[in-house]
Amino acid sequence: MSIEDYEVVIGLEVHCELSTKTKIFCSCPTEFGGEPNTHCCPICMAMPGTLPVLNEKVVEYAVKAGLATNCKISQNSKNDRKNYFYPDLPKAYQISQFDQPLCYEGNVEIENEAGEKKTIRILRIHIEEDAGKLNHDDYGRGSFVDLNRAGVPLIEVVSEPDLRSAEEAESYLRKLKSIFEYIQVSDCKMQEGSLRADVNVSVRKKGAKEFGTRTEMKNMNSFRSIVRAIKYEAERQVEVIENGGTITQETLRWDDISGKTFPMRDKEDAQDYRYFPDPDLVAIKLSDEYIENIRKNLPELPEVKKERYLKDYELSEKAANFVTSSKYYSDIFDEATEKSKNPKAVSNWLMSDIARILNEKEEEADKIPFTGKELGELVELIDKGTISNNIGKKVLDELFENPKSPSKIIEEKGWVQISDEGAIKDVVLKIIENNPQSVADYKGGKDRALGFLVGQAMKETKGKANPQMLNKMFIEELKK
Repeated sequence: MSIEDYEVVIGLEVHCELSTKTKIFCSCPTEFGGEPNTHCCPICMAMPGTLPVLNEKVVEYAVKAGLATNCKISQNSKNDRKNYFYPDLPKAYQISQFDQPLCYEGNVEIENEAGEKKTIRILRIHIEEDAGKLNHDDYGRGSFVDLNRAGVPLIEVVSEPDLRSAEEAESYLRKLKSIFEYIQVSDCKMQEGSLRADVNVSVRKKGAKEFGTRTEMKNMNSFRSIVRAIKYEAERQVEVIENGGTITQETLRWDDISGKTFPMRDKEDAQDYRYFPDPDLVAIKLSDEYIENIRKNLPELPEVKKERYLKDYELSEKAANFVTSSKYYSDIFDEATEKSKNPKAVSNWLMSDIARILNEKEEEADKIPFTGKELGELVELIDKGTISNNIGKKVLDELFENPKSPSKIIEEKGWVQISDEGAIKDVVLKIIENNPQSVADYKGGKDRALGFLVGQAMKETKGKANPQMLNKMFIEELKK
């Protein structure tokens, strides 16, 4: 038997850092960076005698996330102590939520590899505090604890085990990332740990009803790594089963360099954490009015925006999906379209050259260094014939390296398109004279020879000649 004879079952626990200005139980700042242990106080350092006070904005953002993912909202909720002993958790317990989460029974819709719609159920969304961070000494002299991140507010989104492939898991994660960006509860910067996932994987023979034993890979913050890890772990589990072994329920560490998983510890169950209500925090009670007010003030969500783009701008399904996949893309698209009045050209630039450059740099859309207004100006310059599409690509490269007005870039570089008929005719006649064989080929019925001649003319003018005028003038001259 092989992996094709098995079904992969995946559940994700997604941790998302909320964009509140202060931590969940104290007034320390949540901003990323800073010298170690400079964003902490006696409360988030768990000094004896200190008392936590719940940040109301954390509750608001969690409810917002729940409503945006079609969850039911609990009007009676509470905070619980989750007991475990890690060096970066100063209290030796984490304040989280156990049996009464703020949000429950939600769902999001994704597209699978076949392009079919699939609903992924969300079991719960609860609030909790983040732990600190261990910085390991390069010379093996120990580890240093940085508590800047301790107490930063999180929501944890726990899916049902509805995902059946690494690609579906990536699609689901990207959908959550997009939603949380749109509702502005998190910046979702995976490279800073603002969005990360614990990945639960098990396998079972196709047609089997019972789930297999699962393993968990902790704190993964890269789409690429998550896809690779799921595929590797599924194949590893199948190989163990086929060789007569059994899968151990355990927590694994994914090593991106070797492309393998390694055991860390046995996987805990809920009873191991000895949950009980936190006696220092009051219950969370939400009124109908409070919940409805948040619902009414939700911004336009990705699915609604996509339908508007399809209807108002007549974008293709592929283009609308891409542009709405990230709030950063969508914001640039809206601003560029308002400037250029050419939504299809704007979406083409985003989907092709801009996405390609980001991919080469291994960066996400939030790293685009220029504004939608500047992209709209670039589209305008091409539409007016001021520059060619090829020159536009050079301008885009400059925008990524040194963002400024595209008009200034083409002025500084001398890239204005040649549209003067006399100047273009001189170039056409020169190319015809220098390439008699290509001229004969074209007159003999070989249409591809025209493309060669136009290419030579573009080379002669360093890409500045108006390509439409070149084509037209070559055809006129070659007919003589």
